[in-house]
Amino acid sequence: MLSIFSLNEFIALTFFCAAMTFSPGPNTMLTTAIATNEGLRRTLPFACAVPFGWLLIMLACGFGIGTLVAQIPSIRLGIKILGCAYLIWLALKLCKSKQLHEVNPARLQMGFIKGVFIQFLNIKVWLLAITIMGSWIIYAEGQPSTNPDERLMLACAVVMFFAFISNMSYALAGALFKTWLGTGKRLVVFNYFLAALLIATAIWTLSI
Repeated sequence: MLSIFSLNEFIALTFFCAAMTFSPGPNTMLTTAIATNEGLRRTLPFACAVPFGWLLIMLACGFGIGTLVAQIPSIRLGIKILGCAYLIWLALKLCKSKQLHEVNPARLQMGFIKGVFIQFLNIKVWLLAITIMGSWIIYAEGQPSTNPDERLMLACAVVMFFAFISNMSYALAGALFKTWLGTGKRLVVFNYFLAALLIATAIWTLSI
């Protein structure tokens, strides 16, 4: 591992991935919502879809598609608008949930395949992949790297690890609060709160 990245590079990469994946965003909010309403087991397809989708985007950036996203404003804007619209639609669906088990993966359309697909509408993932390409893959501590393929494979493994762990952490938190939220109108308030966060996230994606 240290023959591919230097120790300083690897530490910086892990810190960057941890910060990007554990910070609240569309994936963590959706994972929390599914776990809270349906239980921890129901989150697994989506939680597995997230790292797989990120892997595909990382590989796409490795083949140069990330450059198009970064340099062609219309493509980047299209991703932002589609992603924003989808998050708002999900937020509205979540607001309609009044009881436990009313929200399910089929209703929110959060199965594995669609979970992978919506990663391509998440501009945050594209920016993460593009940043990693420029800072850790193409260059090695400021100099052109001599092993970009090996660096890409290891970076993909690190990204996938943190993508899965972060979403499962949010899912675990949602599942632990499931019983408490089932009392009175707590679930309704919680779902409105998550929906508001999704809408705020959607608006934020338009600004980056």
